[in-house]
Amino acid sequence: MLKQFELGVDPFIGSEVEQPYETAQVVILPIPYERTTTYRQGCKNGPAALLAASDQLEYYDEELEREICWQVGTYTHTTIADTRNNQLVLPEEMLKVTRETVSRLIADDKFVIALGGEHSITGGIVAAYREALAEPFTVIQIDAHGDLRYEYEGSIYNHACVMRRIFEMGLPSLPVGIRSICREEAELIKQKQIPVIWARDIATKTDWIESAIAKISTAKVFITIDLDGIDPSLIPGVGTPDPGGLNWYGLTAFLRRVFATHPVIGCDVMELAPVVDSVVSEFTAAKLVYKLIGYHAMACGW
Repeated sequence: MLKQFELGVDPFIGSEVEQPYETAQVVILPIPYERTTTYRQGCKNGPAALLAASDQLEYYDEELEREICWQVGTYTHTTIADTRNNQLVLPEEMLKVTRETVSRLIADDKFVIALGGEHSITGGIVAAYREALAEPFTVIQIDAHGDLRYEYEGSIYNHACVMRRIFEMGLPSLPVGIRSICREEAELIKQKQIPVIWARDIATKTDWIESAIAKISTAKVFITIDLDGIDPSLIPGVGTPDPGGLNWYGLTAFLRRVFATHPVIGCDVMELAPVVDSVVSEFTAAKLVYKLIGYHAMACGW
């Protein structure tokens, strides 16, 4: 059996740089939960695959000109809401344990990067921050899809509904890279004037990053990354590989600009569904997580 499908998890970027929980500034939280995927399945194997691939990353970041892993202590949390052993975990249970775990990490002053698993997980993560913070924050959503349906396939907790649940929390969002929506979502976007940064505009407008930044309406932000927001030529291992997504340098330039202009309270990287006999998706996703850590370190002056 391939390593990425084993039930354990590896420390992010390797055990030699893993820090004890007490001293780590960043906590990697694997949530291998999958229940409502509707096309290509396998995202429950995403966190373990990403963590295994991270062991192959170079410590030195040529963009940031430093070895991030020695400047920022990271700790890899044990898995929660794990459905890889076919255990039945109801969405309400997953959201509860996710919210409670992230709340504890916030209370311990950790910068959380959660790894999914299906995108519905983000609802529990954002709920924890909503409870912990006295002020609203913007949820920046990098995604191919709107995820704004009220319900899908009979469930309001379907991964296609996660941003609708966050909208109902009273939080503003900034969807980036969107290129597939249904009529219900299109009408909601127009009615509520949700400031979508469409993938087609990213492809044709050179000033899209500053235009996107200008649409953030709060001081603080949370970043949720559904990996299908990236073009599938870079990350084919997702549930619905929709053409026309962000390229690597456009994505990283946008993320670096967000970290430079707004306090980022946390992040997640969701929907990695490993492709058998290929490591390109999980390696790219692992490098993206390392970029998030690096941009956070730069913003904090570490």
